[in-house]
Amino acid sequence: MPTYNTDINRTDVAGLVPVEYSNEIARGVAAEQSAVMRLGRRLRDMARYQTKLPVMSALATAYFVSGDTGLKQTSEVNWQDVTITAEELAVIVPIPQAVLDDSSAPIWDMVLPDIQTALGQAIDMAVLFGTNKPASWPAAIVTAANSAGNAVAIGTGADLYEDILGENGVVAKIEADGFMMSGSIAHMTMRGKLRGVRTTDGQLIFQPSMQTPGQYTLDGAPILFPTNGAMNSSYPLIVGQWDQLVYSIRQDMNWKVFDTGVIQDGSGVIVYNLLQQDMVALRVTMRLGFAVPNPANRVQPSSGNRYPFGVLTV
Repeated sequence: MPTYNTDINRTDVAGLVPVEYSNEIARGVAAEQSAVMRLGRRLRDMARYQTKLPVMSALATAYFVSGDTGLKQTSEVNWQDVTITAEELAVIVPIPQAVLDDSSAPIWDMVLPDIQTALGQAIDMAVLFGTNKPASWPAAIVTAANSAGNAVAIGTGADLYEDILGENGVVAKIEADGFMMSGSIAHMTMRGKLRGVRTTDGQLIFQPSMQTPGQYTLDGAPILFPTNGAMNSSYPLIVGQWDQLVYSIRQDMNWKVFDTGVIQDGSGVIVYNLLQQDMVALRVTMRLGFAVPNPANRVQPSSGNRYPFGVLTV
């Protein structure tokens, strides 16, 4: 007897993503592919769409008492809330069913690393440079560092060493704001620039030995060179006290496989029709938020001039 009411449902299609791969997707987040998430401080996961952090905005002041019967003065300590808002990040990977059927290579093994890289790139570009940044997130690090006067152009000092570690270098900028550099994120072109820095008598400064692998650090703090394509060559080095950047995850990596539906572009034009074109699509989503609380400190009390990050510009 002919049958017309059977189909391949979502349960059937879910088998296209084996359990071990789906678990890896869920664990992977973009932490390994995001320099910001590797250096920043992760808070406990968000229970709601928004989380408020109490941040100290005014510090106490102590006074000497005049004589045995002098009056003791009062002081206040103030806090203000900084809001972290979870925004969604997503990617859809459509694949023809025939490709899955005919491929001798493990398709999902190849797709997964690229998804993780894409998510890491999107996070870094948004947080560092403001690229496609959600409106609810705070100003990008480069923007805020410029506003705080923590930007130094290459060539400002006598050499690159002065621009970075000198008295008026980019590291000194954040130190003047009361923060200590704990790490840096650099464009790949900075590797060559750092290798070429020499003393007046021609001795290498950052690479003392050509026989051992180079350990790139600035003043003892590590430098990351992301290969996810997020860095902008106009801002080849970003330094900072990275525990001052906090992020929280509302929803870790989540995946679904679809075999019906359409994929449209921004103008509403249908790019793929999964049913008609016999395709499947893997959709990966996650939700997270970040903030730079910039708490008050005793070195730089003015919040407008204080920021825990600095940037080297071209």
